[in-house]
Amino acid sequence: MNIGYYNGEYVYHITTDSSDAEHGELIANSTGWRVEYSPLLATTPDGYVSTSYFIENGPITDKFPNGEYTVFTNTPAQEDYTALVADIHVTWADGVDPRLLTSEAEILSAVEAGDVTLGDDSIILNVPQIIWPEGQMKIKESADDPSYGGGQVLAIDTEEMTVTFVAHRGWGPDGRTIYYIVTDATPSGPANGMGVAYSPKSADLLLNSAAVDLYQFTNGIQGTGPLGFQPGIASGALGDANYSPMWRIYLITWNNPDDAQLLETIGDINAFSEAGLITIDLARPMNSDHIVNCPFVDPFQ
Repeated sequence: MNIGYYNGEYVYHITTDSSDAEHGELIANSTGWRVEYSPLLATTPDGYVSTSYFIENGPITDKFPNGEYTVFTNTPAQEDYTALVADIHVTWADGVDPRLLTSEAEILSAVEAGDVTLGDDSIILNVPQIIWPEGQMKIKESADDPSYGGGQVLAIDTEEMTVTFVAHRGWGPDGRTIYYIVTDATPSGPANGMGVAYSPKSADLLLNSAAVDLYQFTNGIQGTGPLGFQPGIASGALGDANYSPMWRIYLITWNNPDDAQLLETIGDINAFSEAGLITIDLARPMNSDHIVNCPFVDPFQ
């Protein structure tokens, strides 16, 4: 985890994905955890992301030994929360003694005074918040519970600055094994059930290319999928041009559960759909648009 601010209070957060590969590598070198390249995030429309400010050369403190930290403009306590942020770099001007800026208002005031300059907002990052001023991600009671309910986090350690997630297994489009975590979702029902942040703004991505398809199963072979059946299949995976952590969910139902077989690829889905053996529907829990933030991770890095 890293630590930043929202309106003068601490926010603990992670960075999982970047629309710019080089920028992602810089963050990874700083945090020691890989930041995945997701070019599709660059297609996120204006207004569908929040703003974050990355202080490049701020004051050196115990919490910020490099003088670097992030200031957020929203948290899961706000109705417009999204983990996708347009990352704006803030640079102190030569000859100005840097001071802690802990809110957007303070940053904009410093800009007006000529103390700092702002970079552009062209890079989109996926920055899920773990602890924020009015709450935190729910901690799952048992690491032995394979279900999606009750929380996605097993431990939060603010001394070691680590958070331990449940890693869910699935398949990529070609059958390769994938692992992903769940950090936030919309609507509120699935978000609360999984114990993750509610992100209503994510619903705006349903028809946008920044979100891609993830298929889950409603019946058939029992397993570790979110509905108690076989693991899901993603239409993109790490390293693919169409990888994104933002997923629109499709539900696969076997028309006759006795016909159920283990499906592992997008090709399998297409073949069984064309044969009339499965039905595929867009998931709409609570009769609402449904988007889940599922960053793919390499747990063995």
